[in-house]
Amino acid sequence: MELLFFSLFLIIAASGSGLFFGAESKTYWGDIEVLKEFKNAVDPASVTAGSCVSSWDFTLDPCDNLFGEKFTCGFRCDLVISGTSRVTELSLDQAGYAGSLSSSTWNLPFLETLDFSNNYFSGPIPESLSNLTRLRRLVLSRNSFAGEIPGSIGSLSNLEELYLDNNNLQGTIPASFGSLLGLKRLEIQLNKLYGQLPDLGSLKNLYYLDASDNAFSGQVPASLPNSLVEISIRNNSLSGSLTSQRQSFRNLQYLQVVDLSYNRIGGSVPLVLFELPSLQQLTLSFNQFSSIETPYYSVGSQSGLIAVDISNNVIQGFLPMFMALMPKLSSLSLENNRFTGMIPTQYALKTVFPESGMSPFERLLLGGNYLFGLIPGPLLSLKPGSANVRLVDNCFYRCPLIFFFCQGGQQKSLQECKRFNPFIP
Repeated sequence: MELLFFSLFLIIAASGSGLFFGAESKTYWGDIEVLKEFKNAVDPASVTAGSCVSSWDFTLDPCDNLFGEKFTCGFRCDLVISGTSRVTELSLDQAGYAGSLSSSTWNLPFLETLDFSNNYFSGPIPESLSNLTRLRRLVLSRNSFAGEIPGSIGSLSNLEELYLDNNNLQGTIPASFGSLLGLKRLEIQLNKLYGQLPDLGSLKNLYYLDASDNAFSGQVPASLPNSLVEISIRNNSLSGSLTSQRQSFRNLQYLQVVDLSYNRIGGSVPLVLFELPSLQQLTLSFNQFSSIETPYYSVGSQSGLIAVDISNNVIQGFLPMFMALMPKLSSLSLENNRFTGMIPTQYALKTVFPESGMSPFERLLLGGNYLFGLIPGPLLSLKPGSANVRLVDNCFYRCPLIFFFCQGGQQKSLQECKRFNPFIP
């Protein structure tokens, strides 16, 4: 009788502690403990009815009750060794969870995906994420994480996708990121990161980089991965020029999108950016470029560019003729620069009467320059809705007031304006 009573006591005690399934559990006990740690770290007030975490009931075996009334969502299990289920994915719903992740040990050695995006988690990103040695996707986007990016993330040798965007992260990019040789996608935009962007040439598999809307300074990295398809570092404090990166850009044979707008980059726009057959979109607006490298030969047939925006710089000289020869270019914005001379006839012909196999200019923005002379006839005969052509604030009749001021706010005289437009009386 005493032995029977003792056995019943063990069963009741195990059930009360959430370990009723004990040795018969299909889920590895260590993984269960991590799930418990995580649930305890979530602010209970943010766990709403019907959310994934609200269905986690640890009186049951997590991996044995998926798709039931409990443990309805939020993670995935796979049989790995000896019939034991291990947690391989932890992907929460966007239910507005809050709390800190720093209290968990994150000892989930078989986890491949961790996705807590679009919630309200705060505090630092825990160093203990380095325990996730098989992790391939780390998605912490659109939360309220603060502090520095832990250098321990650089030890995740299997990581392929890293999303830390839309948080309050500060500090510099850890040097250890250079060890993420398998990384394919890196998104760190919309944070408060600063310092120089490190050379990324060692990341031989990286095809997507977005570091926009931060406070990065210095030059564009001199070494970029040849695998890059899209790079966006818009709205930072980058300076210097791009001419020293000519060879690096020349090696980017898969590159399709470049966005370096809203920085302080100056000097010449390298010709190589117009020669890459793969490049489709080039955005360099709101910088301090002063010229565009002109080819000694035709680059038209080589270019794959569809859209070019180099507006709001301080570029001088004539409108680049070679851009009218690019077969696929249909959107060109050179607004608010210091271009002078007349509008080339080729620009008008490409807009209204493109040659066979040549895409027309559907968007041609040339306003806010020093252009003068007669507007080409084909542009004057455009039918409404056929193309978006903007030529305002030039010197066709007289220089507008905007041209009486230099970049630094120094006033220009009418005589200086006349140098750009000999037709001013």
